[in-house]
Amino acid sequence: MTDQTAQIFMDTNADLAFRAKWYSKRALIYGALVFWAFVSLFPIYWTVTTSFKIAPDVMQGSLIPWVDFLPQWRGWRSLGLSPDTIFSTSTVREEFLKRFTNSTIVSLSASLLAVVLGSLAAYGLSRFSYRFGFMKNSDISFFFLSQLILPPVALALPFLVLYKELDLLDSRIGIILLYTLMVLPLVVWIMRDQFRAIPVELEEAALVDGLSVWGAFLQIVLPIALPGMVAAFILALVLTWNEYFFAALLTSTDAKTLPVMVASQTGSQGINWWSMAALSGAAIAPLVVIGIVLERYIIKGLAAGAVK
Repeated sequence: MTDQTAQIFMDTNADLAFRAKWYSKRALIYGALVFWAFVSLFPIYWTVTTSFKIAPDVMQGSLIPWVDFLPQWRGWRSLGLSPDTIFSTSTVREEFLKRFTNSTIVSLSASLLAVVLGSLAAYGLSRFSYRFGFMKNSDISFFFLSQLILPPVALALPFLVLYKELDLLDSRIGIILLYTLMVLPLVVWIMRDQFRAIPVELEEAALVDGLSVWGAFLQIVLPIALPGMVAAFILALVLTWNEYFFAALLTSTDAKTLPVMVASQTGSQGINWWSMAALSGAAIAPLVVIGIVLERYIIKGLAAGAVK
């Protein structure tokens, strides 16, 4: 074997070893991603399949439709949403639609209000210097975040007494205001980083061209920060849509939301698994659709503040 042949043989072996190492790393990465996707999506799969089970299938832990069990409309029939009951009168379906409407109105209103107020506060904290006593911008930002430290149960009695005095118990406006207050700190922190990632020179150029501060904000800054605002809106929407504690505490009849109805499937005789699964599936579906439709905005919003 000549020196040239030996060199070619060594280069080939090195190339094969590099390829094997590269493919091994890729296989490990994709294997980990597939495993994590399975772990994340399995609860949704279990919820959807449980809504088509009867009691013995639920207790036996059957998982695969048409293999372990025969799907039936048991859970959806109990809500009046099965093909054979959808066009008939159903008090349970009317109750579900009422709770679904309450959740939709409350979550969308609170999320929009939180994004508007939080974006304005975050823009001020990212562009101007404030001093309130000993507190500066960083202290004010931490004050917003510190509102999340207090557990909700510690606020139960104060809000209950306050809402009773203001006649806001069992009202949509009361829940909207509370949910806005609940998600506002997260929106402020997310949008503060979004605005910090936008160069100030763009606004200065707009001001030189004759725009006002509000004009520069609405025409220059806002379109650039839109993906971050959408990401903050979706996060706020998920948190308010799934909130149970205050909805159960401060509502009774008119303003009761969907999570409270889902929890009501637990009674003295046990848990009505198929009805709870059908309700949970109906509650999950809107968030899944919104996430799919606005996926590109979510990715842009989460990545916008990563690199300055």
